[in-house]
Amino acid sequence: MDNEEKENKEMPEDPVEQPTGEEKIQDKAEDAVENKPEDKIDERVEDSESDEEPIEEESIEETAESDDKPEEPVEDTKKDDFSEKDEKPAKAEAKKETKKEDAKKKDNRDPDFKYIVRIANTDIDGDKKLVHGLTSIKGIGMHMGTAIANETGIDKNIKMGDLKDAQIEKVQKAIDDVINSAPGWMLNHRKDYETGEDIHLIGPEIDMRLRDEINIMKKIRSYKGIRHERGLTARGQRTRANNRRGLALGVSKKREQ
Repeated sequence: MDNEEKENKEMPEDPVEQPTGEEKIQDKAEDAVENKPEDKIDERVEDSESDEEPIEEESIEETAESDDKPEEPVEDTKKDDFSEKDEKPAKAEAKKETKKEDAKKKDNRDPDFKYIVRIANTDIDGDKKLVHGLTSIKGIGMHMGTAIANETGIDKNIKMGDLKDAQIEKVQKAIDDVINSAPGWMLNHRKDYETGEDIHLIGPEIDMRLRDEINIMKKIRSYKGIRHERGLTARGQRTRANNRRGLALGVSKKREQ
């Protein structure tokens, strides 16, 4: 007996296998599933069935309502296309009618109609009205043209070709005497260099007087005269980006060979 006890003491005990972490989790999950009461599972199944039933009823009611609704009429796009096509020939016909009316008016003109009227050494189109015809003269704009028409007392809407010789002479006199009839702010050359008076220049006089005054500025060596000599801007404009002439060239890229 003593020998057997010694042998049992000498023999090592078999190691007990300890469960790992994954095995513990699986065991807990299985225990939880086994311990769940069946009543709760049955309640969940009943709730899901009760939720599904009204959905089916609602879908049936929606289909019935959709069947009862009348179908909306579909607009015909073809009609719109035809209407757009019909508008184009209508516009063309309207243009043709206006051209015919203009041609009739030209045919109904007086035999004394002047197609070209010469006032202040300029030829004016006879089809233009009085104010617009006077603006073709250099130095006369819309304001000055209306002032001259008011001074003469002639209708502004009359055409230049319908003016009689006496009316043309009246307009010419009004243009020559515009200094006295028009206000000072309307004149184009105020405070003349030689006389100091306010003058209104018309026709080729404008270019001649401008050339003479630039030559005077060059002679007195003023800033503007020097800038005119060098061909640069005379009123403070920038020349870095704009108005570049002569040797002031941009950056030229070398050609790749």
